[in-house]
Amino acid sequence: MLLAVDVGNTNVTFALFDGDRLAADWRVTAHRERTADEMAVELRELFSLRGLELDVVTGVVISSVVPILNAALIEASRRYLKHEPVMVGPGVKTSVRVRAENPKEVGADRIANALAAYTKYGGPVVVIDFGTAVTYDAINAEGDYLGGAIAPGVEISLDALVSHTAMLRRVEPVAPESVIGRNTVTSIQSGLVWGFVAQVEGMVARMVRELSRRLPRLPRARN
Repeated sequence: MLLAVDVGNTNVTFALFDGDRLAADWRVTAHRERTADEMAVELRELFSLRGLELDVVTGVVISSVVPILNAALIEASRRYLKHEPVMVGPGVKTSVRVRAENPKEVGADRIANALAAYTKYGGPVVVIDFGTAVTYDAINAEGDYLGGAIAPGVEISLDALVSHTAMLRRVEPVAPESVIGRNTVTSIQSGLVWGFVAQVEGMVARMVRELSRRLPRLPRARN
């Protein structure tokens, strides 16, 4: 089975695939000081919860945006899983060609997202990923990754709001019934949830228009 590892700034997600079938998945906190041995112990425990042994792994692929964890992950894969991991990045050959100005700056998560979306839906396609940051990525009909946008995520936006104001407190980021908040709590929730909805709608509409201009044979998006 293939073990896919997605290392984000907040969480590390492990997914075990049997062919195209997702056999199991786990999510743990991304502790940056964790060693290869600690990762192996944790992974063994996670596998055992599903009645699995580490030797079912026949390959490892890692997408990481936290470079400080890469060495430990690679060592854990080599020592305990007995496999040299494939590290997702601009140098890995896929059906998506990275056409950004500096391909080495493009995060592994964005490349993985672009490849998955283009493989499943074809192009042109826009991919949105809500994590610590919100990323928007555009791929054209030929499979060229053109670039995108990066914005603060919901949680860090809320953190910044609370830490830089004297009278606003943390709220649960859930959608209120009305966009017009009737009190401080629902006003903050509206700004967070409906504000991000508006951001997504606006960014997607603008990207669709730009992709249409890049591809004259496609119909232009209506205003």
